[in-house]
Amino acid sequence: MTSMYCKGFRAGAVCAGIKHKDRPDLAMLACDHPAAAAAVFTRNQVTAAPVRISRDHIRSGRCQALIVNSGNANCATGRQGMENAKAMAEAAAFALGTDPELIQVASTGVIGQQLPMDRILPAVPKLASSLRNDGLEDLAHAIMTTDLVRKTASQTLILPSGEVTVCGVAKGSGMICPDMATMLSFIMTDADLNPAALSRLLTEAVNRSFNRITVDGDTSTNDTVLLMASGASGVRIRENDEKLFADALNQICMDLATQVVLDGEGATKLVRIEVTGAATSEDALKAAETVANSPLVKTALFGEDANWGRLAMAVGRSGAKLDPDRITLSFDNALLVKDGIWLGPEAEAKASSVMKQKKFTILIDLGVGEGQDFMLTCDFSYDYVRINADYRS
Repeated sequence: MTSMYCKGFRAGAVCAGIKHKDRPDLAMLACDHPAAAAAVFTRNQVTAAPVRISRDHIRSGRCQALIVNSGNANCATGRQGMENAKAMAEAAAFALGTDPELIQVASTGVIGQQLPMDRILPAVPKLASSLRNDGLEDLAHAIMTTDLVRKTASQTLILPSGEVTVCGVAKGSGMICPDMATMLSFIMTDADLNPAALSRLLTEAVNRSFNRITVDGDTSTNDTVLLMASGASGVRIRENDEKLFADALNQICMDLATQVVLDGEGATKLVRIEVTGAATSEDALKAAETVANSPLVKTALFGEDANWGRLAMAVGRSGAKLDPDRITLSFDNALLVKDGIWLGPEAEAKASSVMKQKKFTILIDLGVGEGQDFMLTCDFSYDYVRINADYRS
C-alpha cells in the first residue's frame, strides 16, 4: 500500500464533544479548488438530513470539501435536522472561503437525536486549521462509531501520461447491507476526470464492491460514497487509460468494502458466498444475498458448524430457479454436497475444519445454467447482540 496522500487534498479532524469528550468526531476533507465529483447514496426511504443536502449539492458535479461527524446520524430529526445540516455546510464553506453548495455533509451515529450545534459550529474554524496533506488517517479515525479499526486504502497507478493516485477511507461495522453505498466512504484521486465519467465509474465500482457486502442485512439511513478528482497530478484520464483507472478504483472500493465486513460488529469470520451454475446472474445474486443475510447461516458460521441444511434452506427461499437434485456445496476445496446428496461424516469434518479459518469461501453450484455472482458476509457472534443491545447507552 502506498502512502495515504493524494495531490490537491487536505484532511483533518478535531474533537467537538458530540458524543465523547476524548476522541475526534468532526472531520473535513478539502480540495484546493472545486473538484469534479460524484456520489451515490442510500435508497432507504428514511433518509438522513445530510444525505438530502448532499444529494442536492452533488448535482453540479463539483465539490470542494466534505464535513462529516460521528456520534449522531442527524436522521429522523425533521426541519431542525435539515437546518443543522445546512448550517454545517455553511460553516465549512465560510471557513474555507468557498460556496456552501460546494460542500458535502455526512453524519453517522445514533438516529433520532438533534446534533449539538452549540459544540459543532464553534469547532469548525479549528477543524479547517487542522487540515494537512497527510491528514486522511485522522479523518478515518474521526468517522469511526462501533468500528474497531480505521479503514483506508491507497494505490498509485502508472499511466503512459504520468502517475496518479487513488485513496479512500471508509467507516462501517453494523447496519451494513448497502443499497447503492456503504455506511460512509470517501474516495479521492489526483487524476483529471470529468463529472460524468466519475459518476459512471463510481456506480460500476460500488455495484461490484459495497453492494456485494453484508454484516446484518440492514441498510443504513446515511449510506454515502463520495468520489472527488482534483486533477492536481496534471494527468488526464483519456479513453485508452480509463480501464486501468477503473481497475484501480474497483480495487480500492473492494479493499474498503472487505475491511468493513472484516470489522463487522462482533465478527470473527470473513466469508465469501460464491454462487455459480445459476439460470441467470440475477438468480445467482439472489441466492448469494439470501445465504449471506440468513441469521441461521451466520450463527452456524460463528459456531463453525458445517450445517449445509441451512445453506440449502436459504438458497431454496431465495427465489432463484433451481433443482435441489443438482445443488453442489463446498467449503473452499472441501466438497460436502454433490448433486443434492450429503457426502457423509468425513466430508463434513473436512468442511468444519475449513470453517475454523478466519477467511474462507462457500461455493454453491446450482447446476442449472451459467449465471454467477457473490457476496461477502461475516458471522453473528455473541458480541453482535451485546454491541447492539447496548448501542445507545
